[in-house]
Amino acid sequence: MVEKKDKQNRRILVAMSGGVDSSVTAAVLKQQGYDVEGVTLLLHEQGDHPRRHIEDAQKVAAIIGVPHHVLDLRKEFLKNVIGDLADTYAKGETPNPCARCNKMIKFGALISMAREIGAAALATGHYARLVAGKEGTELHCAEDKTRDQSYFLFLASQEQLDFLRFPLGEMKNKAETRIQAERFGLPVAAKPDSQDICFVPSGDYAGLVERLRPEAASPGDIVDEAGNTLGQHNGIIYFTVGQRRGINISGREGDNNEPLYVVRLNAEKKQVVVGPKASLMQKEVYLHDVNWLGGDVPEEGIAVKVKLRSAQSPAEATFQMLGAGRGLITLAEAAFGIAPGQAGVIYDGTRVLGGGWIERKN
Repeated sequence: MVEKKDKQNRRILVAMSGGVDSSVTAAVLKQQGYDVEGVTLLLHEQGDHPRRHIEDAQKVAAIIGVPHHVLDLRKEFLKNVIGDLADTYAKGETPNPCARCNKMIKFGALISMAREIGAAALATGHYARLVAGKEGTELHCAEDKTRDQSYFLFLASQEQLDFLRFPLGEMKNKAETRIQAERFGLPVAAKPDSQDICFVPSGDYAGLVERLRPEAASPGDIVDEAGNTLGQHNGIIYFTVGQRRGINISGREGDNNEPLYVVRLNAEKKQVVVGPKASLMQKEVYLHDVNWLGGDVPEEGIAVKVKLRSAQSPAEATFQMLGAGRGLITLAEAAFGIAPGQAGVIYDGTRVLGGGWIERKN
């Protein structure tokens, strides 16, 4: 919620996506007596979703009696999020557009807007908790671990965390949020949650990349780890590290016919490299562009827990800073299918210490 230090300034900007989470966030803060203003971002024009969500947000704002704004960031979103996704896939990596959007679009533009209107804070419907610490606001997992979104917030700076508010972080479950929406009489109380990346409602990521970066759909060879050609493919954008199905290799000789997985993607040579499952087991994970919020790290590293994908349970590991924005995660037990381009997020209990982008394994 909004801490005591905000009491003298009751104004708070709420990011309203048109969904139930952000709608309840605005309604709860309004009920608590804050001077709420809502804002919805227009980020893209994929299908009827953006305009429909804006209309839903406007209806909610009217019901709870708060001003509502629409902020058009389509150009910025195309460059920094959609373009980055296409570039990352074209490099043979797996992007994480939600984390980049939170940092560069939602928090960046909306915090600037909040300050322009004289607001004391920006509130969003994210499921995460903000806890006052000795060095500033700490980012923690949500009370409801099944809804926790802290993994996607690891890029937030200390300054941004100090300005942000996540009122839903203490909710026990999503059902409680929907009950609140019904209590406030909000028309979005039963609105389904989004299941796909917002600008790819069909889930056809490869099709989007093919339109934006057609060179990434060029055919090439499927090779084994020794460089022997086993088949052909229509473009590396149709494959991900750890993939087993759809490789379409036929005519393998000899008695070594164990299943093959995508081990790595070589964009420069347009190669899909395949190998046995053992080749995808990894204990050392290097990160670049690390955003660190956890204070000093001794040279020998610290014991932590890490998530290497959003749905993964935290794993035991040690973390070391390497300098120049790089870090090294050493897992206690080897993990399968670690994908370059994804985020490695580092925890101390429920607290997010920081994270970075997983580097390609040589």
